[in-house]
Amino acid sequence: MTSQTYRPPTADQIRRAPKVLLHDHLDGGCRPGTVIELAHDAGYEGLPEHESDKLGLWFREAADSGSLERYLETFAHTCAVMQTRDALFRIAAECAEDLAEDGVVYAEVRYAPEQHLERGLTLEEVVEAVNEGFREGERRALANGRRIRVGALLTAMRHAARSLEIAELANRYRDSGVVGFDIAGAEAGFPPTRHLDAFEYLKRENNHFTIHAGEAFGLPSIWQALQWCGADRLGHGVRIIDDIEVAEDGTVTLGRLAAYVRDKRIPLELCPSSNLQTGAAESIAEHPIGLLRKLHFRATVNTDNRLMGGTTMSREFELLADAFDYTLEDMQWFTVNAMKSAFIPFDERLAMINDVIKPGYAELKSEWLFKQTAVTS
Repeated sequence: MTSQTYRPPTADQIRRAPKVLLHDHLDGGCRPGTVIELAHDAGYEGLPEHESDKLGLWFREAADSGSLERYLETFAHTCAVMQTRDALFRIAAECAEDLAEDGVVYAEVRYAPEQHLERGLTLEEVVEAVNEGFREGERRALANGRRIRVGALLTAMRHAARSLEIAELANRYRDSGVVGFDIAGAEAGFPPTRHLDAFEYLKRENNHFTIHAGEAFGLPSIWQALQWCGADRLGHGVRIIDDIEVAEDGTVTLGRLAAYVRDKRIPLELCPSSNLQTGAAESIAEHPIGLLRKLHFRATVNTDNRLMGGTTMSREFELLADAFDYTLEDMQWFTVNAMKSAFIPFDERLAMINDVIKPGYAELKSEWLFKQTAVTS
């Protein structure tokens, strides 16, 4: 078979391929130079480095501890400089620009409004600043020949007690750029069932939500997120692998929970590089995404925190292509999975798949034909 479809994609093809991102944190994707400038403007003196390259390296190394708790500590610095309308607007706009430059055509970016109130902003002012920033970033991307659509996910911190308030906020802004709700933070000791009132409210309002589950704590976290809380998607969900048994002869047996997740087509917001940093996987080659792809779970590829991981969607796919010999067909499969699982209306998801994603991959997969013609003519 000579088709490019069955060859590993080049780095350039991966970058140009349309990509969909469902799990990305706004405060985990800032540009290091922007963090330094905003820290200067705000009088924040806590940064460990004051040169862009060195600060970026510090974030990556600090996040490489293998501990979710230590990983989360790095956000103290980014949140510290995201306390004004102008700062939130700038970071949101740059986020959209950076994702578009990387070939992302649709993204859902999450942040916790309650973490940006230290300098007097209200929850509503935080949401409006971020929404306006995303729209500005979309406009700048379009001016540079890139198209992207960004939706916001409002996150409540699982160790705090404001989840219902944030859920109500997400519902008020659901027609103004906010597409859903999430809870995040350390899983151990803070089960999703602590926030049942928020999830019950969202279900009554026919709204969407995802839950960080199955990253550090394992199967009980996944089970509670699904069967008690009713999550539409699983943020990470990588530990579902603990309910899958592979025998020496290669026979695979799914436990009840894993079978339920696959049967119900529950999306898994997998973040390969981040999972290595937090200790949820030992290496990309050993990451459960390989088996989950073979078993046809609703797996998606995500960045989680681009600053802390020193990563992009293109880099994630490059790593996966190298580890698992993934092709453009595999990339398209993951991308369509993600678009099917997005929190925008069905007709808009379908249009993105049929009018943007599939044509984009078809063009990339046909390039080998023209190279062949050029060589033989």
